[in-house]
Amino acid sequence: MRQTTIVKHQEVDKKWFIVDAEGQTLGRLATVVASVLRGKNKPTFTQNVDMGDNVIIINAEKIVLTAEKETKKLYYSHSGYPGGLKVKTAEEVRKRKPTALVEKAIKGMLPHTRLGRQQFRNLFVYEGPEHKHEAQKPKKLEVK
Repeated sequence: MRQTTIVKHQEVDKKWFIVDAEGQTLGRLATVVASVLRGKNKPTFTQNVDMGDNVIIINAEKIVLTAEKETKKLYYSHSGYPGGLKVKTAEEVRKRKPTALVEKAIKGMLPHTRLGRQQFRNLFVYEGPEHKHEAQKPKKLEVK
């Protein structure tokens, strides 16, 4: 009989990956990265433990939105006060903070719990090609 492996957080081996977002489609990139952040690419995946690896995304400003999503995709935020709903298009969000498109897409694919917030801290998004994680020797992660 086979036995299910339950991994404890002390036993997790975290690796570093780097993804170049230039020319990548936002949703396809986000699904792959969210899966790696959760640790679903590992054979010992345990859903109540932060098993995910650290992911660095470079060139986030050059991410591609298909169809007319640049002008038609809307991002909502609410201040908490009556009438405090704010709506921005993807174009406005990209102008103000280019990394926000990628961060919001990936954050929405993670669990909306304490564990999801902890896993989101393993994501590092940069506008340009430079990043400050050379010491970790990240491996290239291919997104198809």
